[in-house]
Amino acid sequence: MGRGKIEIKRIENSSNRQVTYSKRRNGIIKKAKEITVLCDAKVSLIIYSSSGKMVEYCSPSTTLTEILDKYHGQSGKKLWDAKHENLSNEVDRVKKDNDSMQVELRHLKGEDITSLNHVELMALEEALENGLTSIRDKQSKFVDMMRDNGKALEDENKRLTYELQKQQEMKIDENVRNMENGYHQRQLGNYNNTQQQIPFAFRVQPIQPNLQERI
Repeated sequence: MGRGKIEIKRIENSSNRQVTYSKRRNGIIKKAKEITVLCDAKVSLIIYSSSGKMVEYCSPSTTLTEILDKYHGQSGKKLWDAKHENLSNEVDRVKKDNDSMQVELRHLKGEDITSLNHVELMALEEALENGLTSIRDKQSKFVDMMRDNGKALEDENKRLTYELQKQQEMKIDENVRNMENGYHQRQLGNYNNTQQQIPFAFRVQPIQPNLQERI
């Protein structure tokens, strides 16, 4: 007798449900791989379990993005909202601008210029001359700034040197005054000591005798 038909409904027992999920998940992935090899089909498969764990498979000859783009173009269904579409367009625009800038940069370096015509070569030459002029102006300003800074440092050095010399001269003058004051004080002390040693009864005698006394 053949196997009875199994009723398709949710398995209530969690352990049995997990076992069934694992078996059927592996079976679906195996079938996706087989149809990819046997029929040269492009298959993309995404499975989420009840716990939120994701399992995916994509044919080696394609990517999930390519399959979604084809689905979007053939079905006419919008997979992304307007915000995401605008963002995608902006990314494409930036990528094109970046590619264009890379080409211009190679041309400025003198690379890949054989394909340029006369007008494009003249525009490239003008751009290089403008860039060279801008660089020279920037360099000249930098040199002027360095010269001004050097002059400012020189003036500051002169000012500090003058202030240092002035302070040194003031210090020397102060030391000289202190030495002179000390010398005068010592001389005055010596003089006072001498005056104290002279007797009070000292009488000054005349050098020449009185002429009246002779008479």
